[in-house]
Amino acid sequence: MTDTWNFVMDFIFLSIILALATVLKTRIPFLSKLIIPTSMIAGFLGLLLGTEFLGIIPFDQDMLGNLVYHFMAIGFIAISLKERNTENSPAIMNAGMLIVAGYVIQGIVGFGIFLFLVRIFFPDFFPGIGLLLPLGFGQGPGQAYSIGTQWEELGVTGGGNLGLSIAGIGFIWATVIGIIMMNLLAKRFSFQSKDKPVKENTKLIEDIEPDEIPSGDTIDKLTFQIALIGTIYFITYLTIYGLNDLLQPIGAFGETLGQLLIGFHFIIGSLYAVLFRIILNKLKGKSIKLEHIPNNYLLQRITGFSFDYMIAAAITAISIYTLQDYFIPVLLITTAGGLVTILFFVWIIPKVFPADALPNILGFYGMQTGTISTGMALVKAVDPKFQSNTTDNLVMGSGTALLFGFPLLLILNIPVVGYVQDQPIMYLYTMIALVFYFAALLTGLLWRVRKSN
Repeated sequence: MTDTWNFVMDFIFLSIILALATVLKTRIPFLSKLIIPTSMIAGFLGLLLGTEFLGIIPFDQDMLGNLVYHFMAIGFIAISLKERNTENSPAIMNAGMLIVAGYVIQGIVGFGIFLFLVRIFFPDFFPGIGLLLPLGFGQGPGQAYSIGTQWEELGVTGGGNLGLSIAGIGFIWATVIGIIMMNLLAKRFSFQSKDKPVKENTKLIEDIEPDEIPSGDTIDKLTFQIALIGTIYFITYLTIYGLNDLLQPIGAFGETLGQLLIGFHFIIGSLYAVLFRIILNKLKGKSIKLEHIPNNYLLQRITGFSFDYMIAAAITAISIYTLQDYFIPVLLITTAGGLVTILFFVWIIPKVFPADALPNILGFYGMQTGTISTGMALVKAVDPKFQSNTTDNLVMGSGTALLFGFPLLLILNIPVVGYVQDQPIMYLYTMIALVFYFAALLTGLLWRVRKSN
């Protein structure tokens, strides 16, 4: 009987620590005022109560890793299925370029420091570990763990755990350093919003589509959303493992690329979800009615559920013992990465968004070191009614960032190919590609701003 429970026990344990974290965040005044997601508190509770410290909860580290991997894909597919206002604006495109430029400069810092350390002090380390900085800081624990784990399959020691550790430190930069930064910048940048129209927060209500069959006559709406996500995830599974099998005969390069595709499952799933949404909108335009359609309200709930469990599992899965060997390099790249992120956004955002510089600096910084929720929490401290354009820039800009971020994902593959094939020259190519891409993004962004002015 015990064996039948093994695959769900870690989910049950995560549920318990999430419930406990919710109570603590609500009841303890210090935590209730702290800018930190409840799921992150749950993750640190799991780390404390788990096998790494007190040993009270017998978490299975491998199972936690699997939960992170799959919850991330489910969350991305759900959010990609949502119907959005496709109206574009120069500000949204600029925001997408700015987000990716932040990723790239973090990559330059992390990869550059690791190249130096490997050359002088740690010749056995993989320099590409430095590229986990933009994944952990800018993308979060799920992506950093997923890519790091696939690197482990190719021979890189501790890749997944290092990604989680960097993401955890990123949350500290987003919250603790973010609060300090907020108070310092408030003295330099004034934000006056008295004359701006207030954006009232509208209550999120689930609407019944007029062309939809009533839920009592067919499958439950939530069941349909989950079934749709599951179908798209199955197509994703067939794609990544099908491509992996096709690439195997190529040799070492094919094996490396196949493993990396498996690590990018969440992106492939998101692309399929976006494609489905486009096809659905075309059918809707031709008056072809479906029994059910993707529901934004329910999809947002599924996304929140997936990401909450993903973050809690990701932090719980951090291995302190594995981190010991990389403690000094990780401390160096996260410290340098955090400082450079601050300096970059303090410099660039007044040029791109001069009217709302303060909330945009805090929002972009919080998102690029933690999550969009930490970014919005910092924004709320200086712009409580969300009267600035920061909300649109962060949310809609994240969508356009996918377009500009695709070349960066290709660059991430270069060093691991060099590692597997024992071609160190690939590391130099990686740095050159990062610098050139950052220069291209920055030049294009400043040109667009100058043109619009």
